[in-house]
Amino acid sequence: MRLKIAHTTHYLFGQPVSHGLQRLRLSPKTTQGQKVLAWQMTYEGAIEQARFEDHNHNHVVLVSVVPGVSEVTIRCEGVVATADNHGVIGHHSGHMPLWAFLSQSPLTRPGPKVRAIMSGLDVPREETVPLLHRLSTLVREAIDYIPGETSVQTTAEEAATLGAGVCQDHAHVFIGAARALGRPARYVSGYLMMDDRVEQEASHAWAEVHVDGLGWVGFDVANGISPDERYVRVATGRDYAEAAPVTGLSWGAGETRLAVTLAVEQQHQEQ
Repeated sequence: MRLKIAHTTHYLFGQPVSHGLQRLRLSPKTTQGQKVLAWQMTYEGAIEQARFEDHNHNHVVLVSVVPGVSEVTIRCEGVVATADNHGVIGHHSGHMPLWAFLSQSPLTRPGPKVRAIMSGLDVPREETVPLLHRLSTLVREAIDYIPGETSVQTTAEEAATLGAGVCQDHAHVFIGAARALGRPARYVSGYLMMDDRVEQEASHAWAEVHVDGLGWVGFDVANGISPDERYVRVATGRDYAEAAPVTGLSWGAGETRLAVTLAVEQQHQEQ
């Protein structure tokens, strides 16, 4: 499948910015199951300073905010060819050793509520893939998908206690539990083409677990499936903080308002 993506991020600052830097993880890369055919990023109110690959093997662009501007717009457009590999990404690559994905972060560390979810696991531990699918089901049943109840700072234990959240929270709880089971796990940010619409509410998030004999395998807990050809992987990390699409800081901006538009649609060959 060929997916056409148009993603715009617009910042409106309460007052002119004196200085600002933003780290953008918005460029997908060619990996198992996807091939980037075209990708372009343009900016208004910002200047590209550097491109590099971070410790998680993500494409990163560093931009500086033009001093004195009150708005910044970042536009990404491209086409990615995808295939359905039943969520299997394959062997580990990148600069981080596999054991690094066994350690918990503040966002994923399980507490009593997450461990209570794990207590429902009724699959033999040696049956890794069925065990992880069962874990995905338990997390989804315990945490209702309700936008606006959590933020990017919400931890897995907080989301489990609340019993509500979004795909980011599902991923964090699942990752924390998988690590507690002794499985290396990581967070994935990217795009999902919903079958009933072109305009998407936001970018998507899911998890991957390293399974002996298969390598990294994806689990979209929020939707209860492994990623297929409708998914585009953009960035990975130990948690949201390491895979966030945009992170940065600014001085003198005052109150900041953010607006995001995202369209993902299938592109037919004749286009």
